[in-house]
Amino acid sequence: MRIIIIGSGKVGYAIASQMALEKHDVVLVDGNAAALQKADSALDVMCVEGNGASISVLKSAGAAQADLVIAVTNSDETNLVCCLIAKKLGAGHTIARVRNTDYRGDADMLKREIGLDMVINPDLAAAREIARIISFPAAFSVEPFARGRIDMIGFYVSAKDALSGVPLSTFNRNRIAEVLFCAAEHEGEYVIPDGNFVPQPGDRLYMVGSKAELLKMLKGMGRTLQRVKDVSLLGGSRIAMYLTWELQKANTRVRIVEKEWADCTILADELPGAMVIHGDGTDRELIASEGIFNVDAFVSLTGRDEENLLMALMARRAGVAKVLAKMNRPGYLDLVRDTGIESIITPRNIVANQITSYVRALANSEGSAVESLYRLLDGTVEALEFTATASSRGLLGVPLKDLHLKKGVLLAAVSRSGKTVIPGGMTTIEEGDSVVVVTRTTGLKDLQDILAD
Repeated sequence: MRIIIIGSGKVGYAIASQMALEKHDVVLVDGNAAALQKADSALDVMCVEGNGASISVLKSAGAAQADLVIAVTNSDETNLVCCLIAKKLGAGHTIARVRNTDYRGDADMLKREIGLDMVINPDLAAAREIARIISFPAAFSVEPFARGRIDMIGFYVSAKDALSGVPLSTFNRNRIAEVLFCAAEHEGEYVIPDGNFVPQPGDRLYMVGSKAELLKMLKGMGRTLQRVKDVSLLGGSRIAMYLTWELQKANTRVRIVEKEWADCTILADELPGAMVIHGDGTDRELIASEGIFNVDAFVSLTGRDEENLLMALMARRAGVAKVLAKMNRPGYLDLVRDTGIESIITPRNIVANQITSYVRALANSEGSAVESLYRLLDGTVEALEFTATASSRGLLGVPLKDLHLKKGVLLAAVSRSGKTVIPGGMTTIEEGDSVVVVTRTTGLKDLQDILAD
């Protein structure tokens, strides 16, 4: 596919990198020559310098022949104009990044009036991911499937867990809950675990199931399931605003520390139910006097990775049970993991996954399209959701034990008529099912691709 990406910032670069890996014909447009030079030297993309909202620039980039135009500049309005012009020039599909909270209820109208096919909001997506993780305090990541009926959670194995040091086949004999262990990292190796896999303390382990069954399993493993009632946020960013709205739906009390007075007044107006504290969140006296760390969860959301990491470490040292930090620089992630901070939120990666899912579905409009996609374990494993259609030949109605799946492919869960099924040997896939697949084989575009050749 021919894909034009307008804007070579953090998000644009991440999307371009992923689309190039997926072997698409990528054109990157930006007015910043230095940003384009960086992309040109590191990625297999074509670069066009200029204003992406200019008709002549879009024409020279090939918008008329483009299958997809993605506008992710720092200006919402510029992104909307870029997509409008690209559509008029003949682009097949358009996606715009729209972050301003003023537009949060306008996505449907923007799609209809401007002809947008998708609106992405990295801040809202990051906020929702943080809210999901906070709802599962034992997890470092929570990925939803089948419109929230199925969740996949990642957690670190503890020496106190009932499954630590026990083969999964032995542990599963008790059938504590209807879940499936579907991916793991053990001593630097990434695997799709079978019954012989023995979880050890420090392993990263993923399991999938309905929320109720996942909570049941965590309790059966010996984890406490105390609900998060109080959360402190460092930094009054857009993510903080969206996150507060998400947390307040669950009646979670939120306090936000922001050092810019103008931002504090905006937050106070928009979030009347939250406590907004004006001050430097790194100041020890302020932390002590306002009880910033006397909470169930702490989230660092400033614009500086170093500050987010430092404050997350301070919160962890102070005994906060759940600590999350926003990170933008991928080079920091290994360092962060070594510090023991489990939950790292990277908005640009979240958006790159959303775009990849959309592009794979676009490339397979007649088959069982990708509905959701998440990258696990440093991108070595993918978790995908497909909807089974009549085109899923060779799959429908066949017991799982009789299907010849590709090596490294696991059928993890099925959602049918609102019910979640953890597959067994006699489980079949039926038309209309939401099917969750975990695989070491990246690049799947169709449910049919899980079958061995």
